[in-house]
Amino acid sequence: MSNSIARDDPPVKVIVGVDTHKYEHVAVATNELGARLATFRAPANGAGYADLVAWACTLGDLEAFGIEGTGSYGVGLASFVRRQGWRVIEVNRCDRRKRRNNGKSDTLDAEAAARSVLAGVATGTPKTADGAAEMVRQIKIARDTAVKARTAAMTTLKTLLVNAPSRVREALEPLTDRKLIDRCAALRPGDIIDPTAAVKHALRALAARWRTLSAEIDQHDELLDTLTRAAVPTLREAIGIGPESAAEMMIVAGDNPGRIRSEAAFAKLCGACPIPASSGVTNRHRLSRGGHRQANAALYRIVIVRMRWHQPTIDYVRRRTAEGLSKRDIIRCLKRFVAREVHHALVDDYNRAGAASAEAA
Repeated sequence: MSNSIARDDPPVKVIVGVDTHKYEHVAVATNELGARLATFRAPANGAGYADLVAWACTLGDLEAFGIEGTGSYGVGLASFVRRQGWRVIEVNRCDRRKRRNNGKSDTLDAEAAARSVLAGVATGTPKTADGAAEMVRQIKIARDTAVKARTAAMTTLKTLLVNAPSRVREALEPLTDRKLIDRCAALRPGDIIDPTAAVKHALRALAARWRTLSAEIDQHDELLDTLTRAAVPTLREAIGIGPESAAEMMIVAGDNPGRIRSEAAFAKLCGACPIPASSGVTNRHRLSRGGHRQANAALYRIVIVRMRWHQPTIDYVRRRTAEGLSKRDIIRCLKRFVAREVHHALVDDYNRAGAASAEAA
């Protein structure tokens, strides 16, 4: 008679998918076979994050968290989970076709996030959002909205001037933008008793708004210049890369540019990778319409500056033009070259900063 030896079942490997919202997060835990184990709802605050992680730890051996919206509603949870030492994977929105077939709910979205991690479909590492790139992003948002508001103020001022009384319109229309703002700011409408006084009051208010926004934009520009020079000095030394372009490159890379596996992946992230023009035998490529559009615009500005002032770029344009390439194709090639240069500079700067922090510690 043989004696049987009792053996404990191996611990369950757990993958947690989270569908994030403004006030509440919904989590679904699955095992390594994709079977749903449990569901959990937690408020979107520090206590809720702690409860969610503690709940997940009771289910088995945690492998990873797949979190939707790590750049918006899920940024707090992703940061908390990462600080606890668990692996965080960024999950994109569920496929629309699956939603049409299976319906839409928070639980289904969270389960789909977990299954994406389990299947290896979701592999991206989210931005840490805890360093200079995050500071630059926040200041850049304030600057961009101020620029839009200033443009709207100037547009409104000129539109108002079209229907102004002829005496006011004829005196102000020929002026340049700067002189127009100065003249409108100096208007003295007096008592508002007729349309002429009313339009002067409105024009002076719009001119004062334009000036206030310009002063705010100048403050943002100075701060961006200081931050980018301190965080990415190698990038700022490159030809044609000013504070605004450097800020866009830092934003798209994040505070952990090592999450981008190669310079080719960075180029694709910026929408600067070549796309085949057809499925046949051809060497033709077209411009990419994907990627981060603000970063793509920054690459375009850098290329345009170099085509005018950078002698190696000028020589390249001349050579490629002689080979029959159009200006559009040449710019596409140059954007790809600049993306490679920017990626190397960003990685070098962040590695240097990490080494300096380690030595200081």
